[in-house]
This record gives sequence, C-alpha cells and structure tokens, in this order.
Amino acid sequence: MTTCTPIILAAGQGVRMRSALPKVLHEIGGRPLLRHVLQAVTGAGLAQPVVVVGHGAEAVRAAVGADARCVTQTQQLGTANAVQAAEELLAGQTDLVLVVNGDMPLLTAETLARLVALQTANPGPLTLLTLITPDPRGFGRIVRDRAGAVQAIVEEAQATPEQRAITELNAGAYCFRAGWLWSALRHIPLSPKGEYYLTDTVALAVAEGLAVQAVCLDDPTEAMGINTRVHLAEAEALLRRRTNTALMLSGVTLIDPDHTYIEPGVQIGADTIIYPNTYLCGATRIGSGCAIGPNTILEDTTVGDRCTILAAVTEKAVIEDEVSMGPFCRLRKGAHLQRGVHMGNFGEVKDSTLGPGTKMGHFSYIGNAQIGANVNIGAGTITCNYDGEHKHPTEIGDEVFIGSDTMLVAPVKLGAGARTGAGAVVTHDVAPGEIVVGVPARPLRKHNPSE
Repeated sequence: MTTCTPIILAAGQGVRMRSALPKVLHEIGGRPLLRHVLQAVTGAGLAQPVVVVGHGAEAVRAAVGADARCVTQTQQLGTANAVQAAEELLAGQTDLVLVVNGDMPLLTAETLARLVALQTANPGPLTLLTLITPDPRGFGRIVRDRAGAVQAIVEEAQATPEQRAITELNAGAYCFRAGWLWSALRHIPLSPKGEYYLTDTVALAVAEGLAVQAVCLDDPTEAMGINTRVHLAEAEALLRRRTNTALMLSGVTLIDPDHTYIEPGVQIGADTIIYPNTYLCGATRIGSGCAIGPNTILEDTTVGDRCTILAAVTEKAVIEDEVSMGPFCRLRKGAHLQRGVHMGNFGEVKDSTLGPGTKMGHFSYIGNAQIGANVNIGAGTITCNYDGEHKHPTEIGDEVFIGSDTMLVAPVKLGAGARTGAGAVVTHDVAPGEIVVGVPARPLRKHNPSE
C-alpha cells in the first residue's frame, strides 16, 4: 500500500501581515490558518503530517499540538530548503510526499486526495496543482510545450511579458515520489533572491526526461494564499459563503447569508431558521425547527429542537427542547435550561440549572443555583451567591413562586411549593409550602395549594 506524508510549510514570517503573530496563526472561521490546512490533509486520509516551523516556532508548535510532527527550518532560504528540513525525519519512511503551504486555508480534503491519487498513478516524479484565473496575485506561471506537457513553473518576478500573460498558475501544492524529491532538492539552483525554490523541481524533472503531471482546480478560490490582512478578510468571506451554502443545501434557512457568521464546525438541524447578524461559534450544535436571532451569539452551546432564541448571548451552555429566550439574555458557562424553560429579557444565568417548565422573569440573575420544575422566578430576582470571597449555592424545589425583586442570599434552600413576597430578602432556608415576606424574609403562613 502506497504511503503519503504531508509536509506543511509554516516557517515564514509573513512580513506583509504586519503582525507579531506568525502568519499561519491568524484566524478565519474561528481557527488559525494552519488548523484549516491540518484538517484538510487529515481528511485526505494521509499519514501524520509534518509541519515545518521557523518564525514563532514555539507558538506554532503549540497550535499544532499532537496532530503533527514538527521540524525546524533554521534559516529562511526558500520553500525547497523548508522541505529539505523534513528529509531526515521522512527519508525511507514514506513513498510519496505531499507539500502544501500553511497559509492556504481553503484547500479541501477532496482536492488533496485527488492530487495524491493522480501522483500514485503517475510514472513521473511529481504532480502539481494548478488553477486558471485572469488575476495572478503573484502566483508562478505554468509553462507548457506545444503538446501541452508541463515544462516549468516561472515565478512572477522572473517571468517575461509573454509568460506573465499565461493564465494557468501554480497553486502551491505538490505531490512527489519521495526518493526522487530528496535527491532533486540537492540540485536546485540558488535564485536571484538568494533562495531555493521548490518550483524548480519541475524543470529538473523535465531535464531528466520525466513526465510532470498537473491537475487543475475546479474552484480556483481553493488556492487562495494569505499574505495580507486584505487576503485574510477575503478568505473569511469565501469560507463563510462555503459554510453557509452547505447549511442551506442541508435544509437550514439563512435569511441573509452575507450577514450570518457560522464557523465550519457548527451543526444545525433541518428547518431551523437563522436570522441576520447571528454568530454561531465553536462546538455549537442546534437542533431542528429552531428560530435563532437576529443579533445572537452562540458559542460552544448545545440547543435542542423547536427553540426560539432572540438577541441573546450564550457560552458553554445547554439548552434543551422548546426553550424560549430573549431578547437580551445571557447564558454563561455551566448554564442549563431544561425542556420548556422560558427566559425573559435582560436575564443572566451562570453555573445553574433551570428545571423543566420554569419561567424566569426579566432583569434577573441566577448563579450557582439548582432550580426545580415549573418554578416562577419573578422579575428582578437575584441569587446573591458571592460573599466577596466564596460563591455559595441556592436550591429551589419544584412549583416554587419567587416574587418580583426577591434577593436570595446564598447559601439558601427553598422547599417545594414555597413562595416569596415581592421585595423579600431571603437569608434562611424556606420550608416546603411556606410563604416568606419582608426584609429579612420571615414566614407568613403555610400555603394551601387548593387556594
């Protein structure tokens, strides 16, 4: 079985980004450029990648983690020199080598798998990826002979006027026979810029009488590399369009796709409607039949079916089926709204569970609380959970009625069926069925559920 190992070039400084951050760590779609490339090569079913690091090496290594092996390009001497940094690690260990740039976040796993498959069947030493576009963006030109065979890649800086008119461009992804590659790297001449170009391997192969294959991209935008923040914004827009199109084709309605921001890893069920100015980030999962937005941010949040969330912000929260929220609600880390919860406007929940059917009025804060089923939380209710040094829990049983402007001074427990009067300040536990009023709250009388 033929083995293919990807080498991702991520050593460059990215001067035109004008940033202290290594270029490959700038983000689109909520992830660094390099993580998009890693996902593509992993999705192509290849061996564990090798990432060539240089500028900002420690930060790049940290971003890679255990998903790739890293080698260091000690001097910035061009792309061929960068690939050569991986030779000691890979020589004799792989049949094919796939080389891609770490600043090409729009390449897909399908395209890379196709490139590798063509080189697997190619008797020659390499297959390269090309694109056809009238906008060269500084890419090298693909020079062919009259029979259409690839003869060379000419960098734009060295191209003649006739060569600059060529519209077939080098995309910057290659698949090589490994043994041939390691030998060829030693014969690449120094360029006028003082660098060794990987593109010169094409001319070396042709000089040896070996066939060079090329596969042209169906979608030229896949070859987009990032050199400036303008390119970064363009790639973000292209990725967003790709993501949103796939969601719409799967049965999700986006009212205004150009103003809906959904990261690629987000999952959304059919018949959910996403309104404009909504941001869906991280590991967010949304069920079917929901209405989300407008002006909503969901980060690492799980949402069930048939929920309505209007102008809300959530992070690391769980929202079960048939919950309604907003406008202007916030769920912070650890918030859990169980089935059928209603949360009014300007409410906030943190590290708390609201039981099934519970209704939370507007202008309320619930923190470090466990709340039972069918509880009414009146407007302006606050769980006073922090004493200046420690946070304390609040426990509220089923069928409790919390009057408006109640202060629940934790730690405190309210038993099932208890009630508080409007404006009560509850500093002690309340027994099941008991009514408390005043400041501090004191028992009024037992509540008879039949009344």
